[in-house]
Amino acid sequence: MARTAIEAVGLNKWFGDGEVKTHAVKDVSFEAYLGEILYVVGPSGSGKTTMLSMISGILRPNSGTVKIEGSEIWSLTNDALADFRLHKIGFVFQDFHLFPRLTTAENVAIPLILQKRAWDEALKEAEVDLEVVGLKDRAQLPPVKLSGGEQQRVAIARAIVSRPDILILDEPTASLDGDSGRNIVKFVREHILSDQRCIVIVTHDSRIYEFADRIVKMEDGKMMGIERENLNAQ
Repeated sequence: MARTAIEAVGLNKWFGDGEVKTHAVKDVSFEAYLGEILYVVGPSGSGKTTMLSMISGILRPNSGTVKIEGSEIWSLTNDALADFRLHKIGFVFQDFHLFPRLTTAENVAIPLILQKRAWDEALKEAEVDLEVVGLKDRAQLPPVKLSGGEQQRVAIARAIVSRPDILILDEPTASLDGDSGRNIVKFVREHILSDQRCIVIVTHDSRIYEFADRIVKMEDGKMMGIERENLNAQ
């Protein structure tokens, strides 16, 4: 039986007060497991990214709990929560968030530098993960010299360099053309997923549904249930 990677129970998040109060996530509960790719789908404004921010330790819920491999993250001190994010969660942002003045390898090495690893050691490990994503020959180039698909792979290498158990991708195909987006998610499934890692992907791109193990749907801040389960992902 697969081990539970993420257990979210009764998550709520709202912004503002009174007439301007917006209830972005409404009593959301779900589980995700090691060894699977879980998609969270739904239209823009449905609360997907807000929910992701809560399960990854970025945005504190107004109510509810999040357990990562059995540990409740929102009961941690601020320092412990920052350490948790640094070691347990890899986050790939929709717009990549690469630093233009750094080389590709330096961008990938950033999480290791934050862990106070030696600079030379961090760069060597960054080059290992650039090889994993097929970009070792781009290590000394700045991001501006890379294609959109290559920049996405750099962002993935940066997300996995600290060996996190949970990898979260926010709209990974949004900035890419159809073929590039599909190739990125196929690559993640074939080379990044493992029995010891859970991958959560937020998307509204139905062209990449075939690579999911399970798909859950959000609408108007609510989790609407499992849309697909136990897909024969290729």
